Amino acid sequence: QVRLVESGGGLVQAGGSLRLSCTASGSIFSSNAMGWYRQPPGKQREMVATIGSSDSTNYADSVKGRFTISRDNAKSTVYLQMNSLKPEDTAVYYCTAGTQYRSTRTFTSWGQGTQVTVSS
Repeated sequence: QVRLVESGGGLVQAGGSLRLSCTASGSIFSSNAMGWYRQPPGKQREMVATIGSSDSTNYADSVKGRFTISRDNAKSTVYLQMNSLKPEDTAVYYCTAGTQYRSTRTFTSWGQGTQVTVSS
């Protein structure tokens, strides 16, 4: 079972930046697909960004050009750099880990979530 611990959330003004981190344990990190999802208040959880073991990335249209996902296999850590933040980015952000087969990523382990609040 993969254990995921997120950090880096907080309160920021619109236009600002935050970097989320997620450290994994209990698996071979380098072989995992990793990702960030978020759940805005009153809405369903949605994909933000994912990264495969070969560093291929995928982004939601709403964050393209503003957010960057990256991984450091030596530290078993995945990051989400968030720039030009907007109030609509306010959500609980969840780190997730899983597997990848060809172009399909399946996520099975989830962190506890970290709150990101963007004020206008």
